Amino acid sequence: MAVPSDKFYEAEIIERRDFSHDLWAVRIRPGGELKFAPGQYATFGVVEDNKVIERPYSIVSSPYEDTLEFFFELVPEGELTPRLHKLKSGERLVMRKVAKGRFTLDTQSGHKNHFLVATVTGLAPYVSMVRTAQRDWKEGKFPAQHHLYILQGASRSWELGYREEMEGHAKEVPWLTYIPTISRPWEDKEWKGEVGRCEDILRKYSDQFGLAPGNTTAYLCGHPEMIEKAKGILQRRGFLKESLREEQYWVQK
Repeated sequence: MAVPSDKFYEAEIIERRDFSHDLWAVRIRPGGELKFAPGQYATFGVVEDNKVIERPYSIVSSPYEDTLEFFFELVPEGELTPRLHKLKSGERLVMRKVAKGRFTLDTQSGHKNHFLVATVTGLAPYVSMVRTAQRDWKEGKFPAQHHLYILQGASRSWELGYREEMEGHAKEVPWLTYIPTISRPWEDKEWKGEVGRCEDILRKYSDQFGLAPGNTTAYLCGHPEMIEKAKGILQRRGFLKESLREEQYWVQK
């Protein structure tokens, strides 16, 4: 199959990093310029049986980086991730030339607080935001008095991809707070951190940090069940639609 060159780049995987047996990240050379804002997604996939099998993925890397990074979770019955899971450095993909999405930081409402909640790979757009903000902060361009509060949940600690990076950023800059939490501590005996699903402890941390409807925009990314439950909690607290942003990674049956 000849892939239309006006719509697709031929991209190459240049690095792969595995977090666990079903979680991994790749760095890709897209094969052309891809302009995007932190929080947006790119659509890519593989060519097989004379068709393109593709889907959108949030971009982990910052627009300041010269390659693109993505974070995946293997869905055994999925159409694309089992094929992506087999790919190694040097192998190729097809990637659409335009990035899309509105899941970006709120710079219009006047809110100074940003409460970013994620499950597992839902952290991806937040990593892009943090990397970009850190570069801007070092260059004196980070918006004054803004603060990012990231709550990332997973079943076990080894599923908290990018935890070490986020903890490192949080120690270095004054505008980032990162809280990792796991929901199955009985399967992770060495874990000493927070315990509970994101929606179970969301109210605790919103109260602790004073994240109220009048000063905060909330962002929900990842598992659809978490998004629905967390959204309900925030709405009951007074958050309006304009102050809630969501990015579901799949539609729950």
